[in-house]
Amino acid sequence: MAIVQSSDPFVTVALWTGIVALGLTLLLSLQIVQLRVSLRRRERHEARVLARWRPLLNQTIVGERPDLPVLAPRERLAFLRLWVHLQGSLRGEATEALNAMARELGADRLARAMLARGAREERLLAVLVLGHLRDREAWPQLLPLAELSDSAASLTALWALVRVDPDAAAEYLTPLFIEREDWALSHVAGILQQAAAPTAKVLGRVLPTLPRDRLPRALRIAEALRVSLPAEVLAGALRSDAVPIVIAGLRGVITPETIQEVRALLSHEDWQVRVQAARALGRIGTREDADRLGALLADPQWWVRYRAAQALRELPALSRADLEQLRASLTDRFAADMLQQVLAEEETA
Repeated sequence: MAIVQSSDPFVTVALWTGIVALGLTLLLSLQIVQLRVSLRRRERHEARVLARWRPLLNQTIVGERPDLPVLAPRERLAFLRLWVHLQGSLRGEATEALNAMARELGADRLARAMLARGAREERLLAVLVLGHLRDREAWPQLLPLAELSDSAASLTALWALVRVDPDAAAEYLTPLFIEREDWALSHVAGILQQAAAPTAKVLGRVLPTLPRDRLPRALRIAEALRVSLPAEVLAGALRSDAVPIVIAGLRGVITPETIQEVRALLSHEDWQVRVQAARALGRIGTREDADRLGALLADPQWWVRYRAAQALRELPALSRADLEQLRASLTDRFAADMLQQVLAEEETA
């Protein structure tokens, strides 16, 4: 008490600062202990739920029809997480059996209720459940989620929409995919894979109406899905004066309808365009394109020479003997070395 009553204000401030710091440390320690106890309690509860429901889920997966107890409110989240996990690892009749079980337990109604008023984690879980169930009633609730700025939530909702109705989802979602640069193309392609055909139709319709800055992304979506766009639409992209559009268009060439436009781009002033033109010609070219690609083996840019050599190797009309004969006829040392390198890569692959 003598220290507390000290007239030195610095000592008093230091003392009370230490007391407050000690108090906060004790409170933090108590909170950590409380969180650990809560976590252990939740883990034990989930273990009991899994022990009760996993055998019933396994019986359902193998085609049996077990007598199902009532799904208690405290069991719902743990059960739905287990159910979603199993759905993600199964295919065919097993998934349909799990869907029938979930509907019998009222999981579809529960998921729609969670979607309306649950916390973020619960809403994401509900979206996954409804997507696996292909629940058409949830469509109006899922649509607003697709436009959220939260990428994880919006992409999950998009996945569910595609599962529910691929045709309607492609019509609604394709313009969104083109606009949303924050959605990774790999995720977009994975989601739209189940709706590739209707997405191709939508892309073919909207591409001519898109502003120039949106065209490259739309064309990259088509490439990622490996869908064939209408020839006139793709030819328009290949004739563009914007290099990013031309490159994106060339990457999406998978059929020979636009082969004349591709051949014309082999002499483009931009070396990146020449690279993609060579690659495209390797996919759709004929025997008569060997001379065109052979000329590119002398290109000043290393990548152009390399892709031209690869395209020659990929031409279905050329045999290994034809390529060896072409290499022997080349007078440019760099061209001959590049073709030899690609042929050697083929041997070691």
